[in-house]
Amino acid sequence: MDARVERLWTPQVAERESGEIAAEQNAWIIGDDDEVIVIDPGEDAAAVLEQVGDREILAVICTHGHERHVAAAVEVAERDEAPVALHRADLFFWRAAHEDADAEIEMADGGLFEVADVQLEVMHTPGHSPGSVSLYCEGLEVVFTGDALGAGGPVAHEGGFPDFPSQLTAIGARLLDLPAATRVLPGHGEETTIADAVKRFDSWVSSGPSEDLG
Repeated sequence: MDARVERLWTPQVAERESGEIAAEQNAWIIGDDDEVIVIDPGEDAAAVLEQVGDREILAVICTHGHERHVAAAVEVAERDEAPVALHRADLFFWRAAHEDADAEIEMADGGLFEVADVQLEVMHTPGHSPGSVSLYCEGLEVVFTGDALGAGGPVAHEGGFPDFPSQLTAIGARLLDLPAATRVLPGHGEETTIADAVKRFDSWVSSGPSEDLG
């Protein structure tokens, strides 16, 4: 198997009008020496394209529509005329970053993407946003969870949880059924495993929404 996963960490890449600096985030690249799919390209298109190099970009997949994760999506995709994929329920958030560009692929639960010699299965895991998805790659034993699940648990958005019960339900009903050894590759911070999430899930339920989670 030639397919592999690469992490591109983009810390504090952009200053905003308010003076705040963007939080760190993960962009993920999955593929081989010839072709890749980019997941959650973040805000720094140049950094993503440098990491990709001369490999062909087959698609840019956004696990959700929040601006800090999708701002570079169109620029990254345009280099190789690749499609951008997004769940239609997050179109409202997408428009904050891309008023005049559409995502060409409307993802749905159970959809499949192929790259190199592996597949990515779309799993709808709403809560952090209505259209949040996770991408499970059985061949590499990884799941890209965006902000549905981080190493510390469910991930908040702008200091709060838009729909904490739905986020917990998505984690418990969809993600925790994956094999225990599956690596969880989130949109922020370090990775964890499904086994660790299973051990900690009850504590997330009992503690309720907290900014310390995720």
